Amino acid sequence: MEIPESEIFKTIFYEHYPVVRRKLTALVRDESAADDLAQEVFLRLYRNPPDDPAALGAWLHRVLTRIGYDYLDKKARERRLQNKQEQLYDASESPPSGEEIIISKLDQEDVHVWLNELPERDRQALLLRYSGYSYVEIAGELGVRPPVVGTLLHRATEKLRQNATKAIPQTK
Repeated sequence: MEIPESEIFKTIFYEHYPVVRRKLTALVRDESAADDLAQEVFLRLYRNPPDDPAALGAWLHRVLTRIGYDYLDKKARERRLQNKQEQLYDASESPPSGEEIIISKLDQEDVHVWLNELPERDRQALLLRYSGYSYVEIAGELGVRPPVVGTLLHRATEKLRQNATKAIPQTK
């Protein structure tokens, strides 16, 4: 089918546009997008019409379906990308303020003081554990049996907690 004359194209457009737009609206569930996609369908018809004029309805349906599904795929990709970006750059996680950095450093200094008040073996056990060492590795470093490490860590943690409790004034 060849559509060189604009009058024939106008007739086909006015006859089929409402159906094409209605089908696209039902498919993509967005009226403004359906308007744009319907224009794309008729632009393709104008540029590359079907060979058989009797198959115009089927041709339009096939093209509008492809265009509609391509649009839905594009929107799904955009949503996935936006979700990834939101996860990577969570708006609620802002860089720490200067005050937060200073408070964090003061807290770290306090913990170092409390750790230094512990006996050497307790301090080493806690530092090794929080550096990612396993119980077996800690036992090897401290020269104790692996079953003792759990008790050692528990007692060292309690001593550290007691040091912190003494150092922090209690408010009532």
